[in-house]
Amino acid sequence: QVFYLGPFIHSAMDDPDDVQSWRLCVRDAVWLRNQVVAPVTEELVFRGAMLPMLVPCAGPTAAICVAPLFFGVGMQQLRLPGSSQPDILYTTLFGAFTAFIFMRTGHVGPVLCHSFCNSQGLPDVTSALQHPQRPPLLFSYLMGILLFLVLLFPLTDPFFYGAIPVCSLGEKEVCVCSRGK
Repeated sequence: QVFYLGPFIHSAMDDPDDVQSWRLCVRDAVWLRNQVVAPVTEELVFRGAMLPMLVPCAGPTAAICVAPLFFGVGMQQLRLPGSSQPDILYTTLFGAFTAFIFMRTGHVGPVLCHSFCNSQGLPDVTSALQHPQRPPLLFSYLMGILLFLVLLFPLTDPFFYGAIPVCSLGEKEVCVCSRGK
């Protein structure tokens, strides 16, 4: 996740010992829920089950855009504790990203990305703007975003992942929704 290059450097600058603190979390039930159970179940439902149903009817691009709305809107309707409008937007955008990863690779990438992003949260750009070492820190944030954009398609090339999954970004499949019409 090169997108988090800035936050990693930020964390290392402010608290070098914090990098290893994840080892203490493995015994914590809330941590296990957030880092293991939630990513696996949410990706199974929203990517593994929902996308294969949406792709034949809506097409791959629309499915990538629509599937995350169910989760983002669900968060808003449930008013999950601590969820704000930026969190809901980020969740919806992140859902589109993991749908894209699933469609390109058909593998566990979305679960790993989901777990990682749950552990990191939203990048704290405001804190980086006020940091004493702001220029190199902001440069690392910018480099993370640029590397993410440059590497997104090459690192998700289906060639690296073997067989194309059932719902892929390939040819449009026959719509099963209009059978019998």
